[in-house]
Amino acid sequence: MAQFTPHPVFDRVFSPGRLSLGLVLPMGRVGEIQPDPREQLELARLADALGFAALWVRDVPINSPDYPDPVAHLDPWTQLAALAVVTQSIALVTGAIVAPLRHPLHVAKAALSIDRLSAGRMILGLGSGDRPSEFQAFGLDVSQAPERLRQAWATIEGLVGDNALIDPAGVGADPAATLLPRPVHGRVPILAVGSAGQTIGWVARNANGWATYYRPLAKQKDRFGLWAAAVEKAQPSGAPAFASAMVLALLADPNAPAEPLGLGLRTGRNALIAELSALRDLGAHHVMFSLVRTDRNLDEVLGELAQEVLPRL
Repeated sequence: MAQFTPHPVFDRVFSPGRLSLGLVLPMGRVGEIQPDPREQLELARLADALGFAALWVRDVPINSPDYPDPVAHLDPWTQLAALAVVTQSIALVTGAIVAPLRHPLHVAKAALSIDRLSAGRMILGLGSGDRPSEFQAFGLDVSQAPERLRQAWATIEGLVGDNALIDPAGVGADPAATLLPRPVHGRVPILAVGSAGQTIGWVARNANGWATYYRPLAKQKDRFGLWAAAVEKAQPSGAPAFASAMVLALLADPNAPAEPLGLGLRTGRNALIAELSALRDLGAHHVMFSLVRTDRNLDEVLGELAQEVLPRL
């Protein structure tokens, strides 16, 4: 069962009545095989200074035909450690660790380490994965993903919560063993990213929030309604934290109309503000942008989002 004790970083990202903005790394890519990691760290530092709420990193063990994106994603834990050093206040989020492919003790140890390095800014997003070739590379079948996710989740939640349970099922670990360091703010919040191979009711009972994919506004409204109802049933005292991803090409013309762009929009800032305001009004708390590189400087895009969009949300 998810813990809903106050957490200053999580509560800042997921604040009722407000919409915070985050950024997915690497930023501003179009077909780049090897994004410059130093540039990405400088952009992360800038995003932190400008007041963005979160930086998101992905867990992509291998590139394959199941994952046609050619980008060489860095190992998420290595990247988060670097981000923890170069930033001061922005939340650091995994979107998502493929839990069925990793030992839960390793996931928990890494998350707790990043939490300590960042002075309590870690938010742990977990997913089930869905690419057969990744599971094959680890000697597993993708059909095992949902059950392995549930098993891993129970262990990880016990380890990064306030009780430090090494073996929550009690099946053999030394009961005197513990895992250090402990969380800065008492726990590391856990998000479900995507469906995680589970029902929405399971997610509502076990996660502090749900991060889902971009959908046109009417469909996203329906998804949020299902989520809010599931949370009300499972966790009446909890808050239905809800995040949505969005691919974004922000055009220089502020009045440019919004046009579909895969799982997101190509748009000027005024249409973007209208879209984001509608998301906020339906109850969403956070949007994380995957910025597409255009002919604009990324520093300029981040500055416009911070100065012209954030204050209106």
